[in-house]
Amino acid sequence: MPIFSALGFAAALAAAPLPPADTLEQRIAACLSCHSVKERGDAYFPRIAGKPSGYLYNQLRHFRDGHRHYPMMTYMVGNLSDAYLREIADYFAAQHPPYPPPPPGSGSNASAAQVARGEALVRQGDPLKKIPACVSCHGAALTGVEPAIPGLLGLPSDYINAQFGNWKNKSRRATAPDCMATIAARLSDSDVAAVSSWLSKQTPDAAARPAASIPLPLPIACGSVPPAGGAQ
Repeated sequence: MPIFSALGFAAALAAAPLPPADTLEQRIAACLSCHSVKERGDAYFPRIAGKPSGYLYNQLRHFRDGHRHYPMMTYMVGNLSDAYLREIADYFAAQHPPYPPPPPGSGSNASAAQVARGEALVRQGDPLKKIPACVSCHGAALTGVEPAIPGLLGLPSDYINAQFGNWKNKSRRATAPDCMATIAARLSDSDVAAVSSWLSKQTPDAAARPAASIPLPLPIACGSVPPAGGAQ
């Protein structure tokens, strides 16, 4: 190569901008295309910001390992290591944007009786059906519990309905004994709609954070919950 050409090539390399740093924010850009930190209240892509890191990590592993099924998520995380999934979970757990107004959904059409039934199930459960109260696991404020029990507020009614359906038809699974699958099997479709309608009407406090702990043992055996607390 002529000397002047080599010098010109070297000069071009020196002038070219360096590749951007490989930051976590850059690596999770694909996640943000659906799970935007500035929540849009989308009925299909749930709010994951601010949920306990252990819960998010468990769900990423479940998608990767075939316990949950959604093609886009499986494709995204199929070849990622546990360490990488933990980084993603930690990132989203640290984000606490304001909650958006809930999107219109099936819950907006619920009757007063349905909403009342939903609140009763959330706060008291149904002993006759052996259904524990949601607050007994997800915390009195329903904001979740560290290290891995998710909050239930800020989720659209249609998303909640879909997840109960997934547990019922076993397309969403967790470590046995799968406590949410057991509860879902005991809930009628009308009870699911009642719970989702009441939850979707609650306005979360902007300062809401997962609780540090809840009384143990939990009211139902949950394979994903370590002795010190956790969740599916």
